[in-house]
Amino acid sequence: MTQQVPSTEPELTGVRNFRDVGGLPTEDGQRVAPGLLFRSGHLAHATEEDAAFLASLGLHTIFDFRNDADKKLEGEDVELPGVRNVNLPLTDPAHGAEFWTMVRDGDLDQLRAILADGKAANRMIVSYRSIIKGRTAEHSHVLHAMAEDSVPALMHCAAGKDRAGLSIAITLLALGVEREAIEADYLKSNAPHRRYKVRRSGSAASVYSPEVMELLSPLFDARAEYLAAAFDTIEETWGDVDSYLEQGLGVTPKTRERLRERFLD
Repeated sequence: MTQQVPSTEPELTGVRNFRDVGGLPTEDGQRVAPGLLFRSGHLAHATEEDAAFLASLGLHTIFDFRNDADKKLEGEDVELPGVRNVNLPLTDPAHGAEFWTMVRDGDLDQLRAILADGKAANRMIVSYRSIIKGRTAEHSHVLHAMAEDSVPALMHCAAGKDRAGLSIAITLLALGVEREAIEADYLKSNAPHRRYKVRRSGSAASVYSPEVMELLSPLFDARAEYLAAAFDTIEETWGDVDSYLEQGLGVTPKTRERLRERFLD
């Protein structure tokens, strides 16, 4: 295990972007308790040591937001004894398959055509807005499950940045966590030891040229503007967070209170 990470975090070899969101402050002066809500990238490449650490967390449920294309690329998660695995794809199985093939295999001219001039960042913003508006059933399922019995919980997607990042953000909104704290946690995914490893076909130096990496960067960044687009979508569609949770996700004040009882110190 060679990656240098803060001493408060485990040094996981095959799992990227892992962290405990415990400690984040709520607007009414409480904090998310440690050891109850975790986030990460996929667990398909977890080593035996990684798996032993994850098993030691006492997890009840792992929420995997990857789709079939993700799992075909990286593989299934390692199995942890006694842990329930719930797969809730937050994008359609074939969504973006052609696009991501282009990202991996396309030459510089092709990448310029699909990613240059703000196209890559705009694609991310559109995706975030779409997940908020179109995946209310999945987010409702997650919050209701955790209100009942699915804690401690780990949420992950492929990189642990976008789909897991949004699901964590929605959970934190339901708990009343300060908006600035939610954003700060989201942006931690930019740390070098947490970032998803970009995969490109071929071994020539030009495959990872500076211009190629600059074009790809918006897809693999956690940017405040992406999360802001999600929050704006909530307000534009439902008016405010309370209405989004109750009308959009069917999360009643009573369910929110159960969540707060489970997660807050």
